[in-house]
Amino acid sequence: MKNGIHPAYKPVTVACACGETFVTRSTRDDLRLEICAKCHPFFTGKQKLIDSAGRVERFQKRFTKTQDMADKAAAGKAAAGKAPAGKAASGKALAGKAAAAKAGAMAGKSAS
Repeated sequence: MKNGIHPAYKPVTVACACGETFVTRSTRDDLRLEICAKCHPFFTGKQKLIDSAGRVERFQKRFTKTQDMADKAAAGKAAAGKAPAGKAASGKALAGKAAAAKAGAMAGKSAS
């Protein structure tokens, strides 16, 4: 290091708003903090996670709705498979159900 161009690096007492103090080194004479590791909620374990605008509930509501539609579709396919050979479900009816399920899934995606 070049002599005479660097500021003095000296021990300093750091004071937090909560009253906590500790010693460190700095080029400043006095350090005052608003929040430190002793009083910050993240480090003390008192942090509360806030669900802004019910996002988790909205996701769960959409997820259960799509799960219900998938379950109904699976039940419909199983019932169609058990029908007598002469009375098999028409292709148009199955296509209509599939289109309705796809439209419902697409509506759920566009709402987000």
